Amino acid sequence: MATQDDVRRLALSLPGVAEDPGRFAFSLANGGRKRAFAWVWMERQTAKGPRAPRPDVLAIRVASVEASQALIGSAPDTFFTEPHYHSFPAVLAWLDMIPIEQLEELLLAGWMLQAPKALATAFAPNGTRAQSPRP
Repeated sequence: MATQDDVRRLALSLPGVAEDPGRFAFSLANGGRKRAFAWVWMERQTAKGPRAPRPDVLAIRVASVEASQALIGSAPDTFFTEPHYHSFPAVLAWLDMIPIEQLEELLLAGWMLQAPKALATAFAPNGTRAQSPRP
């Protein structure tokens, strides 16, 4: 199963990716802005209280809320959501439950959603922009 070292290795192997200084988050530039595709989950400890990083949980950008729900439905022991993410296209994943191959697939798909179109098309194995992986 995956670790933060696996996430870092896989994310940084993608073109244009940088790890955000001071936090476990990965993004790339698109249109003059940083576009995140994977980051550590910041859990709210109490209602309306401050959020604290959960190094054992990764938030990963997906194509839609429906894609997130499909992943959760397919593997509820691996994927979940919380109220903060209910209307946002990302899924939360327990790192110790996600197979490396699935993590790699999700990171690539998240990267492709955030990458400039020309870069994503050039990098895609089949020359097209990727869709979110099937659960």
